[in-house]
Amino acid sequence: MNECRFDPAFDPASAEETLNQWIVHEAGLAAAETTAALESYRFNDAAGAMYKFVWNVFCDWHLELAKPILMGPDVAAKEETRKTTAWVLSQAFKLLHPFMPFITEELWRETAARGAQLIVSDWPSAAAFPRNDKAAAEINWLIGLITAIRSTRQEMNVPAGAKVPMAAVAAGAEISLRIDRNRDLIARLARLEPISVAPSAPKGAVQIVHEGGVYALPLSGIIDIAAEKARLAREIEKCVKEIVGIDKKMSNAQFVERAPAEIVEENRERRIAFSERCEKLSAALRQISEG
Repeated sequence: MNECRFDPAFDPASAEETLNQWIVHEAGLAAAETTAALESYRFNDAAGAMYKFVWNVFCDWHLELAKPILMGPDVAAKEETRKTTAWVLSQAFKLLHPFMPFITEELWRETAARGAQLIVSDWPSAAAFPRNDKAAAEINWLIGLITAIRSTRQEMNVPAGAKVPMAAVAAGAEISLRIDRNRDLIARLARLEPISVAPSAPKGAVQIVHEGGVYALPLSGIIDIAAEKARLAREIEKCVKEIVGIDKKMSNAQFVERAPAEIVEENRERRIAFSERCEKLSAALRQISEG
């Protein structure tokens, strides 16, 4: 769709776009983790490392963050992103080949005019993936911020289509520069408008702490604060009741001894899930109450 075709002459070290430097860096980390796991005969860990990279890093984030570049006017950035994306995908085929040989062999052939089969290609070496800690820090900061804002919106029951203002509170020079460089991406992926820097949090704002920075979302007028407080209180009460019920069951020695092991473990996992949910809801209630 976006003409991301493999170019055998492409050198990943030549990438200048921060996003492209980041995905090459992340691919290198995945390659190292997968290789180490295979060499230790930990095949499940190797498969898990590649699943996480392909699905969570490459598909969830790289392709999403690349869209504005691929649809933008900068021809050089667009071409570099196409080549980087195709190159990273080709490395993923190699790393996935031990687990899904027939599918990766077919994709290897379909995505480029190659003379050799995938099965006889060289295994990716660490040297093939230039590291760039600065690019990794910036894009991972961006992903973390968008994720935190999305989570807060969901916890606060903000309508999906609503655009919310955001203020970076007393942001330092580095954070301000990162916001300026990624303003359009943050606004589009987190549904924000406008994005600003402020000396203090606006009144009625929910505050998000991310990597030492504070980001305020003024929600007054966007959600019904009183109704949201009541909803969060009800959800917390439900979680507490579930936790009390599980604790009562697990404190019964006969239940623990006689119940199948998987049922006992399921109750332990449910308690952890409800406890984590309760903590998130409580934090949201505190934020909205303080705001």
